[in-house]
Amino acid sequence: MALENVGIDITALVAGLGVGGIAVALAVQNILGDLFASLSIVLDKPFVIGDFIIIGDYMGTVEHIGLKTTRIRSLSGEQLVFANNDLLQSRIRNFKRMYERRVVFNLGVVYQTPHEKLQKIPQIVREIIEQQHPVRFDRAHFKSFGDFSLNFEVVYWVQNPDYTVYMDIQQAINLEIYRRFAEEGIEFAYPTQSIFVEKLPTPSANVQPVS
Repeated sequence: MALENVGIDITALVAGLGVGGIAVALAVQNILGDLFASLSIVLDKPFVIGDFIIIGDYMGTVEHIGLKTTRIRSLSGEQLVFANNDLLQSRIRNFKRMYERRVVFNLGVVYQTPHEKLQKIPQIVREIIEQQHPVRFDRAHFKSFGDFSLNFEVVYWVQNPDYTVYMDIQQAINLEIYRRFAEEGIEFAYPTQSIFVEKLPTPSANVQPVS
């Protein structure tokens, strides 16, 4: 206004400042987005340092939450760096806040297994799982007829979020199932293929070949 009052044409100056302001706004847009995202992370706490999280195909332990980026240490050892704004726009799975782990596994036995032994399998599996701690048994069912096996589905809950605890329990269950099935004479299935060959009737000796 002062320049205009003294008779200076400020049209070009105003236009230049407008274009410059737009350029600056575009330049700091991502920075401000990451800054506000970092404030959201600090206030809302979808995760904190030390949490094990999964974002898409990436997973690891949160090491640092900064103003612009969050750094995660992956299972293979390298550091992953995420822009805070991109991170909050993703689906985050926070395993540190897991209270129980639901486990589903399948096992298959051969088609030649007798009916009475098929009926015993759910109870055998239940007894094995209920011997483990801290575990809550859910169900065991004859699920389906597979291509080469009779399939059972088993579900239980590990009342501890630690992955190593889960793997120790699953290993103990697998070993005990193997032992009990051997005692009961129940065979595990493996990929097989049966070929049926039909024998053609032999031609009669009285039949003369056609020339």
